[in-house]
Amino acid sequence: MSTAAPLLKVENLGKSFGGVKAVDGISFELHAGELLALIGPNGAGKSTTFNMVNGQLKADQGSIRFNGHELVGQKPRAIWRMGVGRTFQIAETFASLTVVENVQMAMLSHDGKLFSMWRRAADHKRDEALVLLDQVGMKSQADRPCSELAYGDVKRVELAIAMANSPQLLLMDEPTAGMAPKERNSLMALTKDLVIQRGLAVLFTEHSMDVVFAYADRMIVLARGRLIAQGKPLEIRDHPKVQEVYFGSGKTFEKIAEKAAALGVTA
Repeated sequence: MSTAAPLLKVENLGKSFGGVKAVDGISFELHAGELLALIGPNGAGKSTTFNMVNGQLKADQGSIRFNGHELVGQKPRAIWRMGVGRTFQIAETFASLTVVENVQMAMLSHDGKLFSMWRRAADHKRDEALVLLDQVGMKSQADRPCSELAYGDVKRVELAIAMANSPQLLLMDEPTAGMAPKERNSLMALTKDLVIQRGLAVLFTEHSMDVVFAYADRMIVLARGRLIAQGKPLEIRDHPKVQEVYFGSGKTFEKIAEKAAALGVTA
C-alpha cells in the first residue's frame, strides 16, 4: 500500500434503519491508483456503505473524508463536483441522445450549464467528450443513439459519463451486472487501465468473484454490517472467517482465484 495520505478515509462509519444496524462502525482507506473491492453476502451492508460514501444516505455516525474534505452531510451533486464519479448497477444513459451527447450532458452539468437554454449540448466540449469516448473504446460510435447500443457498449458509455468530471475517485456499483463473461473482463480491464493512466482510486461492489480476484488490488469484506477482513486477494481467499461467513458451506475461493489467474491477472 502507498505511504502517501489516503484519498478516501472512512472511520467508524455507522447507519441504522429502525433499530437494525445496517453498518456498524467500519473503517477503511483507499489510495490513488488502487482498486478496492467491497464484498460480502446479501445483507452485509455493502450498498448502505456505498450510498453513504456517495451521499445518497447520511451516516448516523463516523466520518468519510475525501481528499481531506468531510463528505458526511454533503449532497450527491456536491460530492460529484468535488471529483467523485459514479456508475450504477443498471446503466443510466439518455437513450434518445447520441453517445457523445450523453457525455456532453454530463460535462454541462459539471460546468453548471445544464439549464442554460442558449447553448446546445452539441456545442459543448465535443472534442473533450470524444477523447473520453476514445479512452473507453466508443469514439467510433459517438453519433449513434444510445438506444441502438448493445448493453456492454452502454456500460462503456456510462463509464465515460462517470469520467466527465475528471474524478479522482470512482465509485462503481456492480459494474459488470448483466454482462457476459467476455464483456465483464473487457470492462474491468479498461477500468484497470484508467486507474493506471489517471492515478484514479476505485471503490467497487461486485458479485462476480472471478472479476474481484482478477482486478482488485485489495478487498474489504463485510458481514452483518461489520468489517470482518481486509487485505490482498490471496489473503482474503485464505481467511477462515471469510470462508465461514461468506460461503458457510465450506466452499473456498480457490477455483475462483484460478479463473482470475487464467485471465492473466495476478490476484
